[in-house]
Amino acid sequence: MARQFFEKLFSMEGKVALVTGGYRGIGLTVAETYAEAGANLAIVARNVLGCQAAADRLQNTYGIRAAAKSMDVRDSKSVDRVVQEIADEFGKIDVLVNCAGIPGSEKPVIRMTDEDLDEVMNVDFRGTFLVSRAVAQIMVSQKSGKIINVASILGKISARNMTGYCASKAAVLQLTRVMALELMRDNIQVNAICPGYILTDFNKNFFESEAGKGLIKKMIPMNRVGQVDELKSLALYLATSPAFMTGSDIYIDGGHTIV
Repeated sequence: MARQFFEKLFSMEGKVALVTGGYRGIGLTVAETYAEAGANLAIVARNVLGCQAAADRLQNTYGIRAAAKSMDVRDSKSVDRVVQEIADEFGKIDVLVNCAGIPGSEKPVIRMTDEDLDEVMNVDFRGTFLVSRAVAQIMVSQKSGKIINVASILGKISARNMTGYCASKAAVLQLTRVMALELMRDNIQVNAICPGYILTDFNKNFFESEAGKGLIKKMIPMNRVGQVDELKSLALYLATSPAFMTGSDIYIDGGHTIV
């Protein structure tokens, strides 16, 4: 009985989830979590071939419906067009996960160019805003929905040579709070996941280096980096359960932000 209760509680059967950047890394892990819970998926990014490969695999593995779409989150026309296509194709959008993002140029402030700043702000903040705005309009018409923004611990704490990234993620956290306040009357919850250092194919070599090991020892009380699978339960919880929880930012960082 207990197992049936929890399976029902966290089921996403009949739900439609849109995941930006959902073909790799954290985005792919979230998409797979939702597919396993029974959700139909729209996976979007500029790399439509990567999205299609992920959609095909998840559809074949879990028997759900999955679509791949090419979207440039920096371009409002691209965002509005693709979001409407997804809503028309699936009939609704229940969950949005904003996972598309880039680290940007690692430079001190005095060496950053206008282009360096624009690059990371346009993807990490503007992209999150544009997709959220477009999907929120669908959700308001439905009178229901959940928006999950993947931010970062660097929206709360600072790091040298990461001005653009830190600023963009801090902006995402404020966007999360404002949208939560504005949309709650339409039964839409908006929350943020703030990962710390999570091991992916893109940073594996660094964390295996002496510099990476030193950073782990110095900065992370648990003395290890996180695994992408450790984000699954929170991503599922935020997509299914928190009717009374909105405007929150939740840190999964091995204790990084408490030191």
